Amino acid sequence: MTQHDERVQYQRDLLNAESWATGFKTLHTHSLKSMWYETEESEKDFENGSVTDVQYNDGIIIRKQQGKVIRSFGKRLKGEELVRAFLRGGI
Repeated sequence: MTQHDERVQYQRDLLNAESWATGFKTLHTHSLKSMWYETEESEKDFENGSVTDVQYNDGIIIRKQQGKVIRSFGKRLKGEELVRAFLRGGI
């Protein structure tokens, strides 16, 4: 019976984590080339002005410029990795 309870709890945690993952952790509108996730290629994004970076709870960072997605950084957490991040309160 314990194994069944653990599976049910894991599924409950996974559903909660998937909902939590779509929330954003940080939001930056900037022209900085010194962000920790910046690459040599992504530094060229600033030639057209400032950018908006949204970091989501699941680890992905989406960069927009003039309302259009131009780049993403990182890796989306899924499954057990996502549940672990959710249970410990974030990445």
